[in-house]
Amino acid sequence: MTPASSPTSENRALRRLSSLVAGRLVIAIPYAWLLVLFLVPFFIVFKISLSETAIAMPPYSPAFSFIHGIAGLWAEVKKLGFDNYVWLTQDNLYLFSYLSSVKIAAISTLLTLVFGYPIAYGIARAPSTLRATLLMMVILPFWTSFLIRVYAWIGILKPEGLLNQLLLWLHVIHEPLIILNTSKAVYIGIVYSYLPFMVLPLYSTLEKMDHTLIEAAEDLGCTPVSAFWKITFRLSLPGIVAGCLLVFIPAVGEFVIPDLLGGSHTLMIGKTLWNEFFENRDWPVASAVAIILLLILVVPIVYFQQAQARAEEAGR
Repeated sequence: MTPASSPTSENRALRRLSSLVAGRLVIAIPYAWLLVLFLVPFFIVFKISLSETAIAMPPYSPAFSFIHGIAGLWAEVKKLGFDNYVWLTQDNLYLFSYLSSVKIAAISTLLTLVFGYPIAYGIARAPSTLRATLLMMVILPFWTSFLIRVYAWIGILKPEGLLNQLLLWLHVIHEPLIILNTSKAVYIGIVYSYLPFMVLPLYSTLEKMDHTLIEAAEDLGCTPVSAFWKITFRLSLPGIVAGCLLVFIPAVGEFVIPDLLGGSHTLMIGKTLWNEFFENRDWPVASAVAIILLLILVVPIVYFQQAQARAEEAGR
């Protein structure tokens, strides 16, 4: 290499600087996204939750503002109270809404795992030429509006709907089943709507698995069922956890499905939150409900991630 073609020290320094800036920019983009779309809305909602209800537009008195300067802001901060949060502990409606939402979301997540695991396993074990088609069939419902898909289940589950007509025609039942406006309809709607969120992470994990481990286990005396539980199931645990989180988190705050399929008897926190915002127009209490819901979801996830990180460090 001639001296003219060799990189100079200035070029090397410029390259190091550009790579450093690029690396910092890549790290800064997710943090900026988190700041704009999570932290800022969170503090806005938290501020409203500390406010008082008022007959105005918007229907609350700001808890603190910069209108009177820093001194006035500090005086308002010292007067802050958590009356709206105390109110939530005094009305059993909110407690029952939280518990019912967690129960429905947990059962729906378990059902989604039961139905989604065989689908993901079958796609992962299918010939490579068919996998893309099978995945497309799983994703295909997303091409239709979520609201339209939920409305379609009303026509299927109502007493004179398609499901009852089919069962009556097959003489499986003698009178229509009452499924719509019950918790069963809510479970069906959530499992159907969030099934791809369970299948895709599971497929991603199962597709990367080394299937020679199964053959080795069977050569060492394991039955196919024992080899599945000891190897396939354990290696797919990251996909199971990811799928369960992707289903459970939105299911807890679900509003459309319980409102359309569950009727007035289904109590979930998303429906309670909507009623506080739009029917009662009590934005401070509704904001407090939202903050508590966020803590219910975030705290266990953070604890699980820390426990998983400690387990990985212990395994090393």
